[in-house]
Amino acid sequence: MNRYVSIDIGGTAIKYGLIDEEGNIVKRQEMPTEASKGGKHILQKAVGIVEEFQKTEKISGICISTAGMVDTEKGEIFYSAPLIPEYAGTQYKKVMEERFHVPCEVENDVNCAGLAEYVSGAAKGSSISVMLTIGTGIGGSMVANGEVFHGFSGSAVEVGYMNIPGGDFQDLGAASVLTKKVAERKGEDISRWSGRRIFEEAKKGDAICIQAVDELADVLGMGIANICYVVNPEVVVLGGGIMAQEKYLREKIECAVDRHLISSIRRHTRITFAKHRNDAGMLGAFYHFIHCRKKA
Repeated sequence: MNRYVSIDIGGTAIKYGLIDEEGNIVKRQEMPTEASKGGKHILQKAVGIVEEFQKTEKISGICISTAGMVDTEKGEIFYSAPLIPEYAGTQYKKVMEERFHVPCEVENDVNCAGLAEYVSGAAKGSSISVMLTIGTGIGGSMVANGEVFHGFSGSAVEVGYMNIPGGDFQDLGAASVLTKKVAERKGEDISRWSGRRIFEEAKKGDAICIQAVDELADVLGMGIANICYVVNPEVVVLGGGIMAQEKYLREKIECAVDRHLISSIRRHTRITFAKHRNDAGMLGAFYHFIHCRKKA
């Protein structure tokens, strides 16, 4: 049975493992990204991962999901936020194929997450799905009839930069905003607060935490509504660490979408939460790889 190395490169951690030809993750591991060390350092980490697997496994391909904007034809990064210095220009496909003599395919991490949810997750069977990952920022992707929509120049659905009243969508609706807001309102150092603690305190009745979560939910509802007006998706999938709080957030976000989206569109739009969570990047990278191989 063919086995593939799948690597999911995020700003904080690199998740990686082996996936068989049926899409089962048979091994999974994780290491820190050390993003501040830059693109060359991360590329070498990815090369090292494949080298380790090649010692014991016959590898049929390399599948990479990564932060940054990706030229999927060239398999390289063409734009990256300052979080990873000198990441633009990183040539994953060229380096991996020349070194290991197996095919390599590369895709943006949020596109991979959206593809994973479309193929075997919360959006399975849908005609058009939008995936939002809410974390330090907000990432977006769209899959229509089985194809990731990249737009004209490869930067479609960069919804984190979308302007809404008060600023960019991700400047107002990302999970990182929640901790800053609560710490400021309580007059405490931000190190004392995390998303987990905020939700714990909100569930206990802390008024400041409840208000901050409600404000976040309203921003997310507004952003989702604006996306729906343009895209008209069948399903919107919500992912990212904060969405593990589905029981607490679902009703708040759905009510916010109700407020901002006209009923004629809302009744045809399903809001759901990601199924694959931490495995989404690795699985999506594998699905992208198989799709590219079939096209080739």
